[in-house]
Amino acid sequence: MGRTNPTFRDALRAIEDRWQEYRRALRRRDQPRFDQLFAYACEHADASGLLNHQNPLLPALLSIDLEQESRLDDHEKRLEDLENELESLRDLQDQKCDSDE
Repeated sequence: MGRTNPTFRDALRAIEDRWQEYRRALRRRDQPRFDQLFAYACEHADASGLLNHQNPLLPALLSIDLEQESRLDDHEKRLEDLENELESLRDLQDQKCDSDE
């Protein structure tokens, strides 16, 4: 019987294990952020595994970038919605002021 190749998830766990000293040296407030980055990489493990890249850190980093890009898009959309709502409130206030005159 031959050996089976490790999965991308196995490789990702090994990378995370190698970075544990770095994680421990981080400020306490940054440790959950570090953990979140690996959670982002795990969310794309299926796609990363299909790539079968020689260096599993590269697809992990791209996966992290994809998740952060998604978060930026969400924040930009939320900001745009809030700005539109604020503009609508200003318009209503201006109309009220005009009708009071």
